[in-house]
Parts: sequence; C-alpha cells; structure tokens
Amino acid sequence: MAEIPEQARLPVAFRDKIQLLLIIGAKVRKNVHFYVPLQEFLICFMKKILFLHGFYASGQCVLAVALREAFAGRAEVITPDLPMHPKEAVRFIRGLIDREQPDLLIGNSCGAFYAQMVAPVVGIPALLGNPHFKMTSFLKSRIGEHQYKSPRKDGKQNFVIDETLIEEFAEMEATQFNNCNPDFKERIWGLFGEQDTLAHFEPTFLEHYNKSFHFPGGHTPTAEEVRTWYVPLAEKVLEP
Repeated sequence: MAEIPEQARLPVAFRDKIQLLLIIGAKVRKNVHFYVPLQEFLICFMKKILFLHGFYASGQCVLAVALREAFAGRAEVITPDLPMHPKEAVRFIRGLIDREQPDLLIGNSCGAFYAQMVAPVVGIPALLGNPHFKMTSFLKSRIGEHQYKSPRKDGKQNFVIDETLIEEFAEMEATQFNNCNPDFKERIWGLFGEQDTLAHFEPTFLEHYNKSFHFPGGHTPTAEEVRTWYVPLAEKVLEP
C-alpha cells in the first residue's frame, strides 16, 4: 500500500470519522491501477452543515446558495426543501440527520424553530438565524393561497395556509423547548437582525441559551450578510 501523500494527511480527529476502509495508493489487478482521487478522498473528511430554510423559502433560497458558495471546498452544505407541515418536516429532518450525520445545523426563521427543537435531541450544535418561535401568530394573518419565494426541486410552487396547518404549529409550539438542557446552553447560538420586522424573539431565546449575536439586517439576510455574519459564526461553532 502506497504512503498517503503529505497533502492528503489530515488531523487524527478527522481520520477517526471514517467508517469504511479506504485504500489509498494502488491496487493492482491485471496490470491496471485503481486510485481514489484525492478530491474525493478529502470530501470524506469535510465538515457537514445542514441548512433549514424559512417557511416561504426553499433549499435554493439566497441564504442557502450563499452558504454553499461560502463553504465550497471546506464544508459540505446540505440545503434540502423542507415539507410545509411541521410534524412531517421534523420527521424529514431527523431522517436526513441520521443519514448524513451533519456537524452543524443552521436554521433561519421557521427553519431555526425546527433546529432548536432537534439539535439537543440529536446532539448537534445549531446556529439560529432570526428564529420564529410563534409561527401560529405569523400564519394566522396569512390564511389562503401563497407561492414559495424560491424554486423547489419538485416544481410545486403553490401552497395553502389553513387552520389545520396552524393547529399543527400550535401543538409543536407548546412543547418546542421541552428538550432544552444545560449542556446545550452554549451550543445553540442565536443571530438576530436589528432591522427584523417579523420575529422579535431574542428575549425568549435568552431564557434558554446564552450565545446571542446581532447583525445590521432584516429578517431574511442578503448574500453579503450571510458571508459577513452567518459564515464566521458558523465557523466558530464548528471549531473543536
């Protein structure tokens, strides 16, 4: 087995994460050499971030795209389209976490609402951007037909807010902080836009967690605000 090249050597903490045997070097069979490309090899050691978008958004929203671009080559950013109904969304998120084993959750608005509930259960730190802890209040004045503000992979851009959906969120809101525990007071961080006109839940956040930060933006950050504020905080959370 050939020696691993210097540029491919990685910290022990990363190497310990490998769950299957990778043969580095050459394997000879009928005089044909098979190699694991270095780029593919390095992907195995990259951090993973799972991004959870807001209620009107999708995995192709500005925030999702900006995170993928900012972490390109350094971390894999997974940006799925979330189901609209909250119970279905949480089941989907838990299943995705089981498969992908991310190192960090980043949520925005409704996505942060989900991230806060899930993070302590699965043992993953989270960065909550403008978390909306009272989705029922947000939805009650918006009953009717709507369109997602960014494209979804299934092509379905229309959806309906109705009383059934609001009741589902109400049930989840009532227990959303039940999984809080002292070990996560420092592992769930909040980022709050000073110009946010939709969600004002920093006091609620600070009843449960300690790390609160501000940025001079609104409820939905621009790509530049993502690069300037979200990315550095995410990098800090990911530090060993």
